[in-house]
Amino acid sequence: MNPETKSRLMGVSTATLCTALFKRGLRNQFIQDVHPLNAGLPNMVGEAFTLRYIPAREDLNPISVFQDRNHPQRQAVERCPPGAVMVIDSRKNARAASAGGILVSRLMVRGCAGVVTDGGFRDSPEIAAMPFAAYHHRPSAPTNLTLHQALDIDVPIGCGDAPVFPGDIMVGDREGVVVLPAHLADEIAQEAFEMTVFEDFVAGEVMKGRSILGLYPPTDQQARDDFAAWRKAKGR
Repeated sequence: MNPETKSRLMGVSTATLCTALFKRGLRNQFIQDVHPLNAGLPNMVGEAFTLRYIPAREDLNPISVFQDRNHPQRQAVERCPPGAVMVIDSRKNARAASAGGILVSRLMVRGCAGVVTDGGFRDSPEIAAMPFAAYHHRPSAPTNLTLHQALDIDVPIGCGDAPVFPGDIMVGDREGVVVLPAHLADEIAQEAFEMTVFEDFVAGEVMKGRSILGLYPPTDQQARDDFAAWRKAKGR
């Protein structure tokens, strides 16, 4: 990822990014029904590394499968690149955990940027206390083997109804997670950065009592002039 793009994405909201995506006809890039375990962390930004679960078939998914060093879930945790976000397709089913505290800890110490599942995590209180971005639907204590069977690594998946391709840029904030197609990331980051600067100006004007009419969007020349003056004064 372009370092400047990453820096810009660290300072914009998923809401602003969704607007930029919508302008390009992309309406389903926000992962539905996932929430941060630790909402006090900075934005999560990183390239997607994926893991796909299917419904577990009992004869192929006993607890002994974890003895296999090549088990896809274990391999995914060890192969997710530093700086990347591990994204798990758990079929929007949180009745069994997608992972737990030990695996999430391993991702953290390996230098990954975060982990996202449209299912749930076990050991969620411990994960919530980590300085590591983690997003899920809700806590889920049962082991993943009771419901999920890990199948594929680094393939296109669906996560919370959003399509995720390996290498897409994942951005998470206190509201949730959005998926930026890799080829659009640079231009969307730039546009979202500019939108954020303008909306900071608008928010300040609204708090002073100014009407949004003509201001948001800036259809009045006075609004555009005021923004230019504000931006120059703020050095933004």
